[in-house]
Amino acid sequence: MRQIVPSAWKTKLRHFLLDFDARIDSTLFSSGVGLRELWERYSTFMDRFYVGRWKRWVFIEPLSEMATIGLGGLVLMLALAQPAFRETADDDWLKKSDLAVTFLDRYGNPIGSRGIKHNDSIPLEDFPDNLIKATLATEDRRFYDHFGIDVAGTARALVTNAQAGGVRQGGSSITQQLAKNLFLSNERTIERKVNEAFLAIWLETRLTKNEILKLYLDRAYMGGGTFGVDGAAHFYFNKSARDVNLAESAMLAGLFKAPTKYAPHINLPAARARANQVLDNLVDAGFMTEGQVFGARRNPATAVDRREEVSPNYYLDWAFDEMRRLVETFPKSYTERVFVVRTAIDMNVQRAAEAAIENQPRQFGRDYHATQAATVVSDLDGGVRAMVGGRDYGASQFNRAVDAMRQPGSSFKPYVYTTALLNGFKPTSIVVDGPVCIGNWCPQNYGHSYSGAVTLTQAITHSINVVPVKLSIALGGKSPNPAKAGRAKIVEVARRFGITAPLLDTPSLPIGSAEVSVLEHAVAYVTFPNKGKSVTPHAVLEVRTGAGDSVWRFDRDGKKPLQAIPASVAADMAGMMSHVVSEGTARRAALDGIPTAGKTGTTNAYRDAWFVGYTGNFTCAVWYGNDDYSSTNRLTGGAMPAQTWHDIMVAAHQGVEIKEIPGIGAGTKLPATAAAANVASSAPDAKPGPPPILTRRGADILVRVEKLLDEAGKTAGTTSSSEPAKPRASSALAFPDSFASATPEAPLAVATPTAPSPRKK
Repeated sequence: MRQIVPSAWKTKLRHFLLDFDARIDSTLFSSGVGLRELWERYSTFMDRFYVGRWKRWVFIEPLSEMATIGLGGLVLMLALAQPAFRETADDDWLKKSDLAVTFLDRYGNPIGSRGIKHNDSIPLEDFPDNLIKATLATEDRRFYDHFGIDVAGTARALVTNAQAGGVRQGGSSITQQLAKNLFLSNERTIERKVNEAFLAIWLETRLTKNEILKLYLDRAYMGGGTFGVDGAAHFYFNKSARDVNLAESAMLAGLFKAPTKYAPHINLPAARARANQVLDNLVDAGFMTEGQVFGARRNPATAVDRREEVSPNYYLDWAFDEMRRLVETFPKSYTERVFVVRTAIDMNVQRAAEAAIENQPRQFGRDYHATQAATVVSDLDGGVRAMVGGRDYGASQFNRAVDAMRQPGSSFKPYVYTTALLNGFKPTSIVVDGPVCIGNWCPQNYGHSYSGAVTLTQAITHSINVVPVKLSIALGGKSPNPAKAGRAKIVEVARRFGITAPLLDTPSLPIGSAEVSVLEHAVAYVTFPNKGKSVTPHAVLEVRTGAGDSVWRFDRDGKKPLQAIPASVAADMAGMMSHVVSEGTARRAALDGIPTAGKTGTTNAYRDAWFVGYTGNFTCAVWYGNDDYSSTNRLTGGAMPAQTWHDIMVAAHQGVEIKEIPGIGAGTKLPATAAAANVASSAPDAKPGPPPILTRRGADILVRVEKLLDEAGKTAGTTSSSEPAKPRASSALAFPDSFASATPEAPLAVATPTAPSPRKK
């Protein structure tokens, strides 16, 4: 056989690979030998320093552990410090100021201001000595001794708070508070406290103690929309900070802790009590004697009475937040920080809204056990004409119109019916009001009764619960889970209207279980009178610099309306919703001579009561409930919310050209049916009157009625003893208006089985 000889190139390749492998092996072996020799030399050298027995465990091991832990702590601190140091990346951090915004109403009249307007014109040495001492004694007694963090003071505060079982003493130094004011927010988180500590140390390396104290006095928030002690002195006492006496200094120093709580123009007794604590601090710190503060205790400071200077604070807070977001869209090269902003607010409507939100709960809030309310009025381009975020801004700055998320109840149903109209249903389409279940959830109508075949118009008029749920199933078509698919369509339509709330997908979503805000709900309803166009809620109409140069205008630069639904569908919905006001659950909201439509809403256990309605000019949403989500006393959307809406909208339409709503005209009556009458009598929103508790004023009216009837009977008995006495028609008609003013609705039933019998005088 012939021997096969491998080719030359294969032989060369094999030899090359063998050579390369040998070189690697040799290099590794040589490196190992060299490293072993180096290690032996190092070990021999270190053996000279060997410490054994007790000396090792007393000295060497603790030092080694400390070095290891210290190195790890240093790495951890550097990692934690990175977010804080990023806040100082701007080289102009000291000169850079927050926005200073002066707000005007829609007609150009000043209504308030927000933001920091720095006044650094008073040198530290010109501040009164008693003001400096009061501030240091109360906020940071060891200010000139610590490095930015008062370790001893923080430890003392922790012990005091632990013993008291709550926050009784603050541990932040003045430097830490300044760091928070300059760079951070007020959120109470561990991350913010860590950043605050690092920034405090950083400030101490950049500024002197006097510079830090001066910045703190100039830039701390002092309540009443003022920043800095000089601005606060002018606001509260009508004088410069240079001229305040000891009593006034103590009151100003007391504001640093909680400026809203201790603001003297809101709560003078609390401000004086806090000032007395500051005087105690002066004595405890050794800055003054009891004799020196005695005069200030006997003659406490009196602030300027500013109760008549009513400012739409909830509106201004929201407008300022909008302005801050708007400034972020300006070019990066734009450095202006002082602006004059014309807003959409109408102060006549705002005052009417504030009065209505105050008057209705004052009269009937106790009976209904409803302690809070909120309302928003919007025009048809989304400009908010009025906003009330609660009954008392001084007591709570939480804006329930913007930040509170509450279940809308039946006021959510218009989005469901709109979706149905978009998918082939008509206002006259028939749906059977009967039992239905989704899984193990079976919705019920109020009164646990059903009315059989009803039209969509009748269903929304009398707030039937079963029909929207059946519609959600029908909207799902032939999908594997029709109820879920139908709800997805409803959510998509609500998004087109402008609802951005999460809208959690649950079987009860069609009857209003998903939470929304009052602001979004009010402006979403603009889509109906606006021929199907959705708009964006906004406060800012025009932005100008302090010099008067125009920077931004909503009509030119703002978000344009979007065609959310066809105009024909919006008109059909307006026609359906007009019956809610004319003969449904919101009859108290009807406006004389003004086309009106809307929807009431009452949630489970009566936790929330709504009325959201509109005319051809405005929309308005009114909410009543409690901050702790406790139940009201059977308060429905057709009671206080509808009446409040009526009172606000009457004022809003004064001197305004009344516009018709497409699809309503003068309005028409629904055909009276037995089924609809049955639903109307049992629906929760069809009972808009007060709970079955007779008010004191109502009892007095009943007493007057009884006396008049007695007198009429005696008169009739004298004139004709054979003819039974009859009350005169004029007497019977003289009291409905008086009685109506004493109750949320004007029922003419003077006596009811649940009403207590009035005592005779």
